[in-house]
Amino acid sequence: MSTDDRVAVTPGIARLHASPGRAGPGRLGLVTNHTGVLPDLRPAATALLEAGARLVALFGPEHGLHGTGQAGEGEAARTDPATGLPVHDTYRCGGERLDRLLLDSGVDALVYDLQDIGARFYTYVWTMFDLMVSAARTGVRFVVADRPNPLGGLVSEGPLLQEEWASFVGRAAVPVRHGLTCGELARHLNASAVPRAAGRAADLTVIEAVGWRRAMDAETTGLPWVAPSPNMPTPATAAVYPGTCLFEGTNLSEGRGTTQPFEIVGAPYIDARFAPSLAELALPGVHFRDLWFVPAFHKHAGRPLRGVQLHVTDRQAFTPVRTAVAMLAVLRRLYPDGFAWHTADAGAEGTGHRHFVDLLWGSDRLRRALDAGDDPLPLCAPAAPPGRWAGDDLLLYR
Repeated sequence: MSTDDRVAVTPGIARLHASPGRAGPGRLGLVTNHTGVLPDLRPAATALLEAGARLVALFGPEHGLHGTGQAGEGEAARTDPATGLPVHDTYRCGGERLDRLLLDSGVDALVYDLQDIGARFYTYVWTMFDLMVSAARTGVRFVVADRPNPLGGLVSEGPLLQEEWASFVGRAAVPVRHGLTCGELARHLNASAVPRAAGRAADLTVIEAVGWRRAMDAETTGLPWVAPSPNMPTPATAAVYPGTCLFEGTNLSEGRGTTQPFEIVGAPYIDARFAPSLAELALPGVHFRDLWFVPAFHKHAGRPLRGVQLHVTDRQAFTPVRTAVAMLAVLRRLYPDGFAWHTADAGAEGTGHRHFVDLLWGSDRLRRALDAGDDPLPLCAPAAPPGRWAGDDLLLYR
């Protein structure tokens, strides 16, 4: 059986490749990276040029056009060797500077094709938002070549971000696990946050992913998995990420520098009590295994750490945000002298010296509840259909 025979979903970029006119007239810029591929894994930029699209520039997000940058990094390349097109690094570029970049690029429309993860703090969607705002201000059309949400689209989890905690890991009032595709999120933002930031909505078109249903996760779409960033290697990573990314705001390793980032967490002060204490919670859809590991880089690099691995046994029952919050509560209780919060990188746009977990959560309520010894689980908000927060009229798929 060929790869094409197994594909159940046709992403928006494949539909644009088949009919380049879907993006409208004029010169196109493609917002993409290594995940921007057709179902047969041909790079979208090369394929679009071969199909006759008037592609004149490429725009890269965090991690860069080729995905080689670690967290908080872009890439230095200014020309794409495969196409010869100029490459514009959009990471940490906003406001008038981003407006000028768009105007200088000479594009009439931007086509956005990046694989999202479905979590508010995964930054590709905020690259999309920033570019939508600039496109609205500069009169550039914005086209989203939609892709499936790898977590499916039946459930959203966690609180909405509060405006005063906006940063590049969350620009607008979106839940931690949002349950939307990029196209649906673009429609929601274009009806709310974009007009507030730009004074007008963007001229938005969404090229839908044909065949996707909200019950589909990454492994049931038939599409090949391309790791969206260096520490998102598999669909199993994506399944836990909306929860365990919160550990980035603590002094625990979230598994960066290992082969299982976000599936394992640990710290020098954790002992044999942690895994059994988590097992006693009987959290749905997940088991916890006691383990030791040594990160090759990032937090505690080169040091033996004890912690747990999350083994997701039922993805439908598993609630990553609630699970991670319960884990944090156990850590705070068992290790009051070892556990600590991290402040944000003062050099990162929109973060200052605030606690990074507050930016990830979208407010300081989780940290304050845990520090006070209060039960934090009521802050999680019950898992709910995404239409409940985004509006059913903005959903594109059923």
